[in-house]
Amino acid sequence: MHNLAPTLQQLGWKPFFQQQVNLEELSNLTIGRVVEQHRDCIVVVSPKGQSSLRPMPFDKVVCVGDWVLFDDKLRICKRLERQSLFERKAPGSKVLTQIIAANIDTVMIVCSLNHDFSLNRIERYLATAREALVEPVVILTKADLCEDTDIKRQQVQELDPMLVVYTINALDNYDIKQLESYCYDGSTLAFLGSSGVGKSTLVNALVGYESQQTGEIREEDSKGRHTTTHRALKVLPQGGILMDTPGMRELQLSSCKQGVNDTFSEIAEFANKCRFSDCAHMAEPGCAIQQAIKGGLLSERRLHSYQNLMREQALNGASLAEKRSKDKAFGKLINSTQKACRQYKKGY
Repeated sequence: MHNLAPTLQQLGWKPFFQQQVNLEELSNLTIGRVVEQHRDCIVVVSPKGQSSLRPMPFDKVVCVGDWVLFDDKLRICKRLERQSLFERKAPGSKVLTQIIAANIDTVMIVCSLNHDFSLNRIERYLATAREALVEPVVILTKADLCEDTDIKRQQVQELDPMLVVYTINALDNYDIKQLESYCYDGSTLAFLGSSGVGKSTLVNALVGYESQQTGEIREEDSKGRHTTTHRALKVLPQGGILMDTPGMRELQLSSCKQGVNDTFSEIAEFANKCRFSDCAHMAEPGCAIQQAIKGGLLSERRLHSYQNLMREQALNGASLAEKRSKDKAFGKLINSTQKACRQYKKGY
């Protein structure tokens, strides 16, 4: 992907998407990938170059990373089914699902080794990645400013022995080269993390120029300021494309039960050994999880994190399901009312 008009394969085109396009669509429409999303336009890249598509009524379901078919009038005619999808409950009290990114192959979970370091937050991101069936990689930044880097790295590794974990200084070229094995034609990477953890610095290092501004962080709490203001795909000189996302103050889980269970797989294994199938893992006799905690095989922090995430995703998932049900019922009411009006006008 080293020119202004990349091939579909360089953009991440796969057989999964090819199967969704028929010969007539191939003849009359152009295939493109959404690289930026704005209020007044959808920016896509195709073998013809970059195009700004006019928003259509259904464009609210299009997000960065999507594959779309568009016509000569720059209208989106079809959005292809997604191979993977990152989403979360919308921040605040709104009962809405917010789409983060689509069709990602590898997600880089970025956490700095200062006050931002949090095993609970990393577990939250891991659950989201595994729910989306995307390979997670953890990047611990600002290693040059941390005195106990190895200890913190080991703590993250203990979350999952198979998890790939890097500790890097984003300003060190040698450290950055460790990530280049994920950058190849057809690959799509995404960075997720809080504000001020160094995502934009990583993006600039991989892209090879300052595509994102970097901001200072407050010394008293290491909180960062938002330097990335919207989601966008970037061309990587090594091959592949990269998506940078705005820093997230909160990542509330929606329906994510499988992702949480996969992230805490050892807890599920211990739970299967409890004497009672409805064990609450508190003080019940024969609780295998409490025995594991006493035996040093499981930490109380880990159990509490699991329980909190399960409660959160169940609550948010139920709220979102209820809203969808109400929206569906309201839609049926509107349709039936419109049908009755048409029939009345025709004198039925």
